[in-house]
Amino acid sequence: DKAPLSKSLLLVPSAISILLTLLFQHYQKFFAYNLQAIKQDFQIWRLVCGRTICLDLKDTFCSSLLIYNFRIFERRYGSRKFSSFLLGAWMLSALFDLLLVEIAQYMFGITINSLPSGFLGPVFALFVPFYSSIPRVQVTQVLGHFSITNKTLVYILGLQLLTSGSYIWILALSGLVSGICYTSSILKVHRILCVPSWVAKIFSWTLEPIFSSAEPTNEVRVGMGATVDIQRQQRMELLDRQIMMSQVAQMRRQRQQQGGMINWNRLFPPLRHRHNANYQDHRPSEQDTPPPTEVSEEQVARLMEMGFSRGDALEALRASNNDLNVATNFLLQH
Repeated sequence: DKAPLSKSLLLVPSAISILLTLLFQHYQKFFAYNLQAIKQDFQIWRLVCGRTICLDLKDTFCSSLLIYNFRIFERRYGSRKFSSFLLGAWMLSALFDLLLVEIAQYMFGITINSLPSGFLGPVFALFVPFYSSIPRVQVTQVLGHFSITNKTLVYILGLQLLTSGSYIWILALSGLVSGICYTSSILKVHRILCVPSWVAKIFSWTLEPIFSSAEPTNEVRVGMGATVDIQRQQRMELLDRQIMMSQVAQMRRQRQQQGGMINWNRLFPPLRHRHNANYQDHRPSEQDTPPPTEVSEEQVARLMEMGFSRGDALEALRASNNDLNVATNFLLQH
């Protein structure tokens, strides 16, 4: 939902890649990323075709999974800004591909005539905002020392894609450099390489109805845990989220009516201080409620960098007892 461009990039190139591999193998030569033909014969169309469709199904599978995980950026920034990033990263990475090939030949004597095909440069460029703007939430630990977070699987997919070909490291490096250049506030590349508003409107009228999806229901299923304790913990966490969302919505309405700030911790204590499942039946008195938590300006700044307003960031941090992960999850779900 709310990610038609990601859906189109997930379906169309994958379908063409499968058809070229299974049925139309004699047309694969038109989608090869042939650098020699581009530089010597000036076949610019090979640059477009070779940097769009993957000819290796392993690369197609990994890049599709990464695009599916990176759809959060289209939901957060909008389709136009997301497409501008992909367009800028595609153009910059194409330039860096040629530069890196020339550097490899000049410094190491390596002659590279072709590179792996596919929409790989922009995919690697998306790791830059993914690393800098997506919060890291620990899920579990392996052997008591190695942390498994919500971002681990994405990095593993990127590593798998990086090791799928001999010269794919050039595409990965050019993609990361292009992502850094595009997101840099110093170079201001995003002001030059962007999709015009009239082009975005044309695609929103023509292609968005085709790839748009229906909004999912608000019901959240409780996962089945391996033990009764895990199932109980899952239900407690779901109840926490429901209570928090209802309380915050009520407090926002009261603040709009009164025109003042609300003391969140007076109305419901932080979720982390609950000791048992029957917490809602044994609420502490107002005298036992801890004083309001001081909000960290650094965490407010991090939430504002993700696109949230300062007021929403302050509310979420106060409601979650200054817990950045809980505040982020609430703002993304509310």
